[in-house]
Amino acid sequence: MAKMLYSATMSLDGFIAGAGGDMHWLLDHLGPNDTATEIVPQIGALLVGRRTFDGDDPHKGTESEGAFGGAWHGPQVVLTHHAPETPVPDTTFVDDLGTAVDKAKAAAGDKYVNVLGADIARQCLEAGLLDEMLIFIAPVLLGDGTRLHEHPGGSDIKLERMSFTSAPKAANLWFRVVRT
Repeated sequence: MAKMLYSATMSLDGFIAGAGGDMHWLLDHLGPNDTATEIVPQIGALLVGRRTFDGDDPHKGTESEGAFGGAWHGPQVVLTHHAPETPVPDTTFVDDLGTAVDKAKAAAGDKYVNVLGADIARQCLEAGLLDEMLIFIAPVLLGDGTRLHEHPGGSDIKLERMSFTSAPKAANLWFRVVRT
């Protein structure tokens, strides 16, 4: 059965997107990373929030466009209340979290469902659906943007470190979400 994995590149001060959703900051911090390369074939489907689906891909219009710099291809499920009228290849639009997770897991088979987007990851965490987090920490301070995890009033989500590795342009932290 598929596991739910939230992966993101994060600035040292905790942002996965810059001010206004800008993702171009990533370009200076992407490079060879064995952990990222090894995870791609383990992903069977994406579960994506609508803002991320419509977002600012710094590789848009190039062969590197898409998840993991264009290295990943396959089915994706987008959680949204506003599906486009025109179908998008390999993409299913769903308006509730439970159905979105079920469809993504079915599409992923025994591989990971990779969750993309801070809000959908927060929803998965709060619903007890997220199994693991893989965070690539870039050596930069953005000062503003979209946080990796934000919960007004705070939250106490316990994580257990599975691994710590480094690459030339990032530190990689892999965690298991501890369910109590």
